[in-house]
Amino acid sequence: MSNSVTNLCPPKILAETIVKGMQELKGSDITVLNLADVPGAVSQYFVICHGDSSTQVEAIARSIEKETQKELKEKPWHIEGNENAEWVLLDYVDVVAHVFYRETREFYNLEGLWADATFEKIEYQI
Repeated sequence: MSNSVTNLCPPKILAETIVKGMQELKGSDITVLNLADVPGAVSQYFVICHGDSSTQVEAIARSIEKETQKELKEKPWHIEGNENAEWVLLDYVDVVAHVFYRETREFYNLEGLWADATFEKIEYQI
């Protein structure tokens, strides 16, 4: 059973579409964490990337919103972090997109905090 706000698509498809939005504006080091089998996980997937400037972080977040709306008619349930653009979080309930400024990503180390998850590093599609 899906927790998705609109229930229009499976979480895996949503995660893949978020990746596409990240790639559109050259999000770096894109990683998908599958949290489905991790006890206490807050969602099924985290999709993480970083940008090299606050402007790029904001642009990647907007690209994710645009791509998920265009392709799936999905909107985030909640967005945090647009004010300072060091870490923008787009919460789609079953899938959470994290767009970091590089140093902020290293500091919070979500991949390390959720080390029990299955990881998938995304290779760039040109």
